[in-house]
Amino acid sequence: MAKPAEYREMAADTLAAKIKEMESQLFTGRMQATMGKLENTAGLRGLRRDIARSKTVLHEKEKKSA
Repeated sequence: MAKPAEYREMAADTLAAKIKEMESQLFTGRMQATMGKLENTAGLRGLRRDIARSKTVLHEKEKKSA
């Protein structure tokens, strides 16, 4: 899990790309969990939280620049 400070250091476009990548990983993880091939189910929870953290920081950056 990354800390919010790490996300705040990233540029907005880099952060948006990171969010897309994490959402893709989450989709893949959900598919694996459905098929019973996922070993670490706690990883999905951490990934969801990382996505939420990064979206929050991205929203803060957008709000600050507007």
